[in-house]
Amino acid sequence: MISLNDLLVILPELYLTAAACLVLLFDVFIKDDQRDATHWVAIIVMLVGIFLVIHGQTSQTVTAFGGMFVRDHMAEILKVTVLIATVLMFVMARPWLKDRQLFLGEFYSLSIFSVLGVMFLVSAGSLITVYLGLELFTLPAFALVALNRESKLSSEAAIKFFVLGALASGLLLFGMSLIYGATGTLDLQAIFAAAGTTAHPHLLQFGLVFLVVGIGFEFGAVPFHMWLPDVYEGAPTPIAMYISAVPKLAAVGLAYRLLEVGLGPLAHDWRMMLAIMAALSLVVGNVVAIAQANLKRMLAYSTISHMGFVFLGLANPTPEGYSSALFYAVCFALMETVAFGVILALARKGFECEMIDDLKGLNRRSPWFAGMMAISMFSLAGIPPLWGFAAKVLVLKAAIDGGMLWLAIVAIICSIIGLFYYLRVVKVMYFDVPAEGVEPLAPKSDFTLRWLLSINALGLIAMIGFSGVLYAWCQAAFG
Repeated sequence: MISLNDLLVILPELYLTAAACLVLLFDVFIKDDQRDATHWVAIIVMLVGIFLVIHGQTSQTVTAFGGMFVRDHMAEILKVTVLIATVLMFVMARPWLKDRQLFLGEFYSLSIFSVLGVMFLVSAGSLITVYLGLELFTLPAFALVALNRESKLSSEAAIKFFVLGALASGLLLFGMSLIYGATGTLDLQAIFAAAGTTAHPHLLQFGLVFLVVGIGFEFGAVPFHMWLPDVYEGAPTPIAMYISAVPKLAAVGLAYRLLEVGLGPLAHDWRMMLAIMAALSLVVGNVVAIAQANLKRMLAYSTISHMGFVFLGLANPTPEGYSSALFYAVCFALMETVAFGVILALARKGFECEMIDDLKGLNRRSPWFAGMMAISMFSLAGIPPLWGFAAKVLVLKAAIDGGMLWLAIVAIICSIIGLFYYLRVVKVMYFDVPAEGVEPLAPKSDFTLRWLLSINALGLIAMIGFSGVLYAWCQAAFG
């Protein structure tokens, strides 16, 4: 029986479900030249969603539907960050979509449904909710990658993304079925209680391996990264921005729910698997990124290396380790939206600004946009005192405290290697001149894009003084 308390606990998700359907219907009854209305309605929907999540936040963890849905601080922080990242994408994507006749209502409704999947995923209290949230998140994302139906590259990226998602989904489902067979329950807390007493420990460990592999696919971690750079390159740039930031936030929630809440007693088994994936992601991501001339592919390999840093925090199964991983994922989402935002601002019809050489001499034509890109690169590189530096220090400390000094040393060496390709972008903007005959870059005049991108970039500097506050929130989520 569904109670009033259940409905109140899940109110933000119910609201977004209804709102996504309304946005879809609203767009059907307007003309193409009135689609700006859909754009602003979608933004208002997301802002109201942020208000409901924050306003309904309680000081204690509450559950609904017999424990299948959990509302706690960790889930609230991830939900708010995902909603903010999506609002940023909506605003920055509009000029790009208009230039290419892709300014469609489906873009907004599919994005809201995908965000809804993330919100269910990070609040999962049962294996069923985990799978429901994962599918609700990924299926709209596949369609978004294929938004540009006239582009073969986009269609190819969508197929590859679909194959990757299907593999991750299948592996997770198989692992879940083995865990159910070993423990006889789908409830994550009940699995935790049964993990130490099950009569089938080997079956449970076998299921754990498939879960970790599935999480690796979701993160895009090495050796499961295969087609991820191709997906970034082929996807429409606003969608590349979305899949670079939001899935990483979802994956932190997924890993915490499955590994800590469900399989915490097996931490000694899964933490070493995470550590190995972290080391591989750091090395492969940073080394291969050096060879990339395409900016989106470089950011894709950069993302893989940053997922290695998130694993650094998760490999220390303590509140400090989880809070450092959560802090890193939030910072990374905000840093990545700035990098992709500048690419969107510089792109125009018939020109995508996807090669690093396209940024040559940007400082001479637009010092402001060059400055914002530089802030993003410095922060992603972890140069003090920007946010990226604080995030890296916290996960390194978590790895050392967790007895993995070797992993911290690998991360530090890889960070130094990563400086090369981040600083190369800065060097191209400030010290190189464009080739003769190349049309000068002209940033878009869209008012909201300029202002929101500037606030996002300057926020990476302004928030330096509030890093302690955000980290305290992250610690409270696991306290």
